[in-house]
Amino acid sequence: MNSSLMLRRFFCFNSTTTAVAAASSTSSKKKPLVFLGSPQVAATVLDALFKASKAPNSLFEVAAIVTQPPAKRDRGKKLMPSPVAEFALDTAFPSDLILTPERAGEDTFLSTLRALQPELCITAAYGNILPTKFLNIPPMGTVNIHPSLLPLYRGAAPVQRALQDGAKETGVSLAFTVRALDAGPVIAYETLEVDDQIKAPDLLALLFSEGSKLLIHELPSILDGSARLKAQPQDDSKATLAPKISVDESWLSFDQEASVLHNKVRAFAGWPGTRAKVAIVDDENGRRNIVELKIITTRVCDHSIVQGDEADDITYVKDSLVFPCGRSTALEVLELQLPGKKVFRAAAFWNGLRGQKLKKL
Repeated sequence: MNSSLMLRRFFCFNSTTTAVAAASSTSSKKKPLVFLGSPQVAATVLDALFKASKAPNSLFEVAAIVTQPPAKRDRGKKLMPSPVAEFALDTAFPSDLILTPERAGEDTFLSTLRALQPELCITAAYGNILPTKFLNIPPMGTVNIHPSLLPLYRGAAPVQRALQDGAKETGVSLAFTVRALDAGPVIAYETLEVDDQIKAPDLLALLFSEGSKLLIHELPSILDGSARLKAQPQDDSKATLAPKISVDESWLSFDQEASVLHNKVRAFAGWPGTRAKVAIVDDENGRRNIVELKIITTRVCDHSIVQGDEADDITYVKDSLVFPCGRSTALEVLELQLPGKKVFRAAAFWNGLRGQKLKKL
């Protein structure tokens, strides 16, 4: 693990017929658990649960998996199962026990879930709101892996918003699910110091990897009920929100300081990305061509800015494009992408200009 990422752990103390058959076949010694998750990071958690359930002294087994319905991927060409469903199928998990309701409050789905008689439900980036009717089914409750130090960054985009804020520390929390958003009692959490170059997809993967370890460690106490007694209520007065990101937020404004822009590039990496419009100017014929760039990798300039002829000039220094920013700061762009093109290193892009000037807008 990167030496700059230091971890510290804290402990706060398809058809109903099929489902009935699956539930009745469950070992009397093992408690049935239902897992809910959808993206690749959730597959990491499911993998940890599968491995732990096969241990000789395991107290549980995965009785069913709930995930988002198949969606169009690969540029919308075909319907594909979620990464969690794909992973489960690859491990030979029974396909009729992979449930894909549009909403977690559907009567048919809830009937199937009741028939499974799960002792506990585990959620990890599932992507659907869980109604009270769902939460009332498992007697040991529903436990969520949330990639923030609750009550900070409650909501849909905790990792992205933490990076956008320039947080130096974040973490992952294991908490009971209640109807209020990410507001349930915290069973355990782990903190992580954030490297100033790490991007959201990498940080998200790291947090869910650590969160899966935290979950496996705490499962015995969750299943015997002692975790419920030890779990600490959140201080709602300290809560902050992490609302869903919109595409409209992806534009960079170079009137802001370089550190603000760098944090936004890291936070929005993957989706929706960050964009900027620049002008390519040919001094010989006076032509001015406006192009849209996707900014992939940046760093805050820590040396004196090499000033161009004009205040809006973008210069090239030490393998990076240097954008002048607010408060006399500068942002170094190391990697970028033109629409429909592959990712370029700054040097390749600059060489392609063939002497033309680059100006920020």
